[in-house]
Amino acid sequence: MRLDYRKTFPQALQEMLGLEAAIEDGTLEPELLELVKMRASQLNGCAYCLDMHSKDARARGESEQRLHVLAAWREAPFYSARERAALAWCEALTVLPQTGAPDDVYAQVREQFAEHEIVALTLAIVAINGWNRFAVGFRSPVGDYVSPHGRRSEEVTAR
Repeated sequence: MRLDYRKTFPQALQEMLGLEAAIEDGTLEPELLELVKMRASQLNGCAYCLDMHSKDARARGESEQRLHVLAAWREAPFYSARERAALAWCEALTVLPQTGAPDDVYAQVREQFAEHEIVALTLAIVAINGWNRFAVGFRSPVGDYVSPHGRRSEEVTAR
């Protein structure tokens, strides 16, 4: 690890956690949020966040199949229209310089989400991109995360 940002600037950590709490208190499905967090982390090459959110997703009941093919979600038949819209919006905002957040992607999001959900989804994408930059930039150690959600990820994996 290059530096422990949590100890170096604890106020910033608390603000980031506050943003996460506001998103989690909203109406977006936790499973959908985990998919979005994983997809952004894939695009950003963040092993720490991929480890964390794959464990959280499995603990929340997500299937191994959906997690394994997430990088190719457009070709996979088992994501809902709502999930597809969220993943497209996630990709558009994560690689913003390349996409410019196109109108057709925003139209998909408008079809699937209420306005307050669009704001919450956008904030979730902003947050995970921020966490990715902390973890990659400061080389957070990967592999020791244990999910606090639902079933233990080891139990889900064994099934």
